[in-house]
Amino acid sequence: MVRLSETPGTELEKPAEANRWLAFWNGHHRLYVNDRHRELHYRKIAKDIAALVPNHHATVVDWGCGDALSADIVAEKAGTLVLCDAASATRERLVARFRNHGKIEVLSPSDVISLYQGKVDLIFIVSVLQYLSVAEFEALIKDIPALLVKGGMVVIADVLPPDDDIYADILTLLKVAAANGFLIAALIGLVVTYFSPYRRLRSTLGLTRCDEGNMLRSLNRVGLKAERVRPNIGFNQRRMAFRAVKL
Repeated sequence: MVRLSETPGTELEKPAEANRWLAFWNGHHRLYVNDRHRELHYRKIAKDIAALVPNHHATVVDWGCGDALSADIVAEKAGTLVLCDAASATRERLVARFRNHGKIEVLSPSDVISLYQGKVDLIFIVSVLQYLSVAEFEALIKDIPALLVKGGMVVIADVLPPDDDIYADILTLLKVAAANGFLIAALIGLVVTYFSPYRRLRSTLGLTRCDEGNMLRSLNRVGLKAERVRPNIGFNQRRMAFRAVKL
């Protein structure tokens, strides 16, 4: 199905190690070089997702949504937008931000599974796979068909291919920074990131990667008709995106 990136990454198979990523997201972390970078990242993802929402009545789930700063862009195109994240601290921020938004609901993964069986038109899973163990990802995709309506679709995007590495991520960041006026901040941010908990955790646990054929077979195996799609959601076009429909 999927394969892990580096030898240390095999530790992701152990629940205690997998939970270290969740603990990281629940704490204070710095992944963006400044607020401009953070806002651009979330706005780009929201615009890419919104372009795929089928109609204004659709129920859409953004699974592993993070802070979803521009979720209102997606909600404008949908009937209901469910922001789903496993990190309780993230959900608290989302509730505070979108408390008065009539179309946005914030739920944990278990709540989505219990409340939205057979009700979802579109699920997005963007930049999530790399932080899951193989077992966690297999469990997730087994739950997807039951959530979708007939003809409903899941999009899994920003998937790391086997040959991707951190230098490709750095190059993408520098290109985006140069085009949007924060190149110096990006260069400083790279130095800060080198000494950050994120880099240490990534070096220790590794990231989950997947090749195209295995991803398609995994999605087809749970009863979805899957294909690779381009462009990827987000800025990094070295990474992959997949679309799978419930027949």
